[in-house]
This record gives sequence, C-alpha cells and structure tokens, in this order.
Amino acid sequence: MSCIVIGISGASGSGKTRLSRTIVTDLMDTCPPDSIGVVCEDFYYKDQSDIPESERIRVNYDHPNSLEHQLLAEQLRQLKAGKAVDLPQYDYVHHTRAAHTVHMTPKRVIIVEGILLFTVEELRKEMDCLIFVDAPLDICLIRRAKRDMMERGRTFDSVIEQYEKTVRPMYFAYIEPSKRWADIIVPSWKDNQVAVEVLKAKLNHDLSLMRGPVVATTTELE
Repeated sequence: MSCIVIGISGASGSGKTRLSRTIVTDLMDTCPPDSIGVVCEDFYYKDQSDIPESERIRVNYDHPNSLEHQLLAEQLRQLKAGKAVDLPQYDYVHHTRAAHTVHMTPKRVIIVEGILLFTVEELRKEMDCLIFVDAPLDICLIRRAKRDMMERGRTFDSVIEQYEKTVRPMYFAYIEPSKRWADIIVPSWKDNQVAVEVLKAKLNHDLSLMRGPVVATTTELE
C-alpha cells in the first residue's frame, strides 16, 4: 500500500496540532476520512506503572529518553507495509501509559506530530515531509498553560515549574536544533497563508504521484 508520512514538529504549544487539523481538513474534502490518520508522539511516553505516582512528576518528559521512539518507528513501518497496529495511549493525569490502545488500519496519509520527532534519525527516515512549526516561546508558554490546565488536570504553578526546569532547557538542547532537518518551516503567530500554500503544493505533488491531486481547499491556521 502506498503511503505518505508527514512529520510535524516544534515546541510545545507552537501550533502543531492546529496545523495537523488544517491538513486533515484539506485532505478530507477529496479523500475518504478513513484514508487519513494522525499519530501523536505523546502516545509513546514510556510506561511508568512500576514507579510511584509521586515520583513520576519529576521525570523529564521533554528529553528524548522519555519516549519509545523505536516503537513509533516500527509501527510506522508496519502501517506503511499495509499492516494494522495498536497505538499506545497515554494518561496525562497519572503520568503513565494508559491500559487501552487504539487500533489503526493502514492509511494513504499519516500525520505524525510531536516535539522531539526530528531528533531521531530512525524516525526522520520514515517521513516523506518534515514540517517545523515555529512560534515565539512566550506564545508557546501561554498556549501550553491553557491546554494543560484545561485538558490535563495541571495547575498553573505546576506548568510554570515544569516549563522552567525542563521544557525551556530541552527546547534549546534538542527541539530548536532539530529545525535544521525540516523541509518546510511554518510560522504560527501571524498570517501564514504563503506557508500553507507551499505546504499544500508539496502535498499535491507527492499525492499526485499516487492518485491525482487531493488538496483542493484553502485553510489558514488560526
């Protein structure tokens, strides 16, 4: 089965999920919904059920070693080979892998998004297009605080503490340097229609090699 894998990386809160949704929305106008899949790097945080919950909060979740990137790479290879996989899920409240998985069948387009994707050569090799979403860190912090407090049961103080201890330092150590591997850099704090059009042209070219152009709409990032 022919498959295109799009990798989307950038700082936490940079707008990766928003861009993923933009791509999915555009593709769904001309592609069957079940032919597009999204895989989040967060799914692959290591299982920590053998560690007391009070100790899990001290783990550096912004370091590559906190994730099972080999499992992610292997599941991407299986999907590209036409095999279904069971994606792990993550419990953000209890800081460990969830008991359930999500079954995913092979797709025509797979979007993978996460902060540390481009730091791993094995993962980069499985991706056909690498996109880095760029945003000022103060904007990223505001977005991250809103998300974590509303969706992940965090307090504002805990968000700030984690940001100071690991999020910001690891951004400069790993995430920002990985930008050099990107094929396209998309700004997410201003009108980025030009960047979106460039991205759509790239997807049109790649997908046309498989079965004609499929990206037909114009969707701006918020």
